[in-house]
Amino acid sequence: MMLLAQAVPGGIGPMVVIGVGVALIVLFFYFVPVRLWIAAKFSAAPVGLLGMIAMRLRRVSPLAVVNPLINATKAGLDLQTDQLESHYLAGGNVAAVVNALISASKANIALDFNKAAAIDLAGRDVFEAVQMSVNPKVITTPKVTAMAKDGIQLTAVARVTVRANIDKLVGGAGEETILARVGEGIVTTIGSSGGHKDVLENPDLISRVVLNKGLDSGTAFEILSIDIADVDVGNNVGAKLQTEQAEADKQIAQAKAESRRAMAVAEEQEMRARVVEMDAKVTEAQAQVPLAIAEAFRKGNLGVMDYVNYRNVLADTDMREGISRLSPDDPNNPNKGKV
Repeated sequence: MMLLAQAVPGGIGPMVVIGVGVALIVLFFYFVPVRLWIAAKFSAAPVGLLGMIAMRLRRVSPLAVVNPLINATKAGLDLQTDQLESHYLAGGNVAAVVNALISASKANIALDFNKAAAIDLAGRDVFEAVQMSVNPKVITTPKVTAMAKDGIQLTAVARVTVRANIDKLVGGAGEETILARVGEGIVTTIGSSGGHKDVLENPDLISRVVLNKGLDSGTAFEILSIDIADVDVGNNVGAKLQTEQAEADKQIAQAKAESRRAMAVAEEQEMRARVVEMDAKVTEAQAQVPLAIAEAFRKGNLGVMDYVNYRNVLADTDMREGISRLSPDDPNNPNKGKV
C-alpha cells in the first residue's frame, strides 16, 4: 500500500488509495477462491486454483461445482469438473445430480452421470427418484365411484405402492397417469362384477384384476402393489333409473290418453253439431207440413175427414209415446200390473 501511495501523484489523497487497494483485494479473492481451493486440496478433489479462476471467467459459480465435486470425491465417485460445469451451464442442479449418484452408489443402483443429468434436465427430481427406488412411495387415489351390474353404486379408495423406474424417468408418464389408470381399472372391475356384494366380500378381487393389467407400462414408475383401503356403498342407481324410466313412461301414457280424450271430445262435439243440424232440418220440415196441408185443402186433395183422421193418428201416437216413457210401476200407466 505504501508503494502504491508513493507511485500515485500527490493530488490523490490516501483514502482514495486505500479504497482502490481494498477493491483490488476483493476482486482478487472473487476471481481466486482461496478458501474453496484449500478445501478442495485437502479433499483430494481434482480441481486447481487456475481451474477455479477459469470457472469465473466462464461465468460458472465455483461454489456450485467444487462443493458437489468434493462430496463426490469423498464418496468414491470419479467425476470431472468439465462434466459438472457443462451441467451447470445447461441449467441443471449439480448438487442434486451428485447427491443422487452418491445415493445410487450406496444402494447398488446402476446410475451414471449422463443419465442422472438427463433426468435432472428433464425436470424431474433425480435425487427423489433414487430415494423412491430404495424406499417405495405410497400413492392414495381419490375416491373412485362405479356401479355394479345390480345397480348399486360403490365408492372405493386404493393405495398404490410404486417404485421409481430409473430407466424410464426420461419420457415416462408421472403419478397422474398412474392414478388415472388405477381409477379406470377400479371402475371397470366394479362394473363387470355380478353384484355389489361380490365386491364387498372380495375387495382383493379389484387389486388382482387391476394389478394384472400392467398399468405401469410407459410410466416412470413400477407398481408393486395395489391395496383397496376402503369400499363404501352408495345409492341404488339402478332402482333410481328404473323409477325415472317408469315416471317417463307414465307421462308418455298420460300424454297419449289426453290426446285420445281430446280426439273423443272433438268427435262428440262434431256429432252434437250434426244432431243440431238434423234437428234444424226436422224442424224446418215440420214447419212445411201445415203449409202442405193448407195447399192440399185449397186444391181439394185433402178433405175434412181425412184431416180429422190425421190428427187422431197423431194424438194416438203421442199418447203411446207418453205411455212408453212411464215406469211400469207408475199409477198413471194403464199397463200397470199387466204381463
